[in-house]
Amino acid sequence: MEFIEVMGLLGALLSSLTFIPQVVRTWQIKSAGDLSMGMLLIVFSSTIVWLVYGFALNLLPVIIANGIIFILSLVLIYFKIKFKKNEAK
Repeated sequence: MEFIEVMGLLGALLSSLTFIPQVVRTWQIKSAGDLSMGMLLIVFSSTIVWLVYGFALNLLPVIIANGIIFILSLVLIYFKIKFKKNEAK
């Protein structure tokens, strides 16, 4: 594996990790009130575009990072919708 590929995979891993603390925290406190639905939808949409790009050019780091961020942003959108019911009480 070439150095630049390792750097790409490392970047993908680090980018993906940025959402994990937010997902864990949101799940722990059962509240997503401070999260912007607009931001979540933009992140979700951008990962779809990046995934299309990554698959089209067979760029594994782009596919890995955006695949993970896609899933984590989808979880946050789910929490935003689910926990909104709890916040209304």
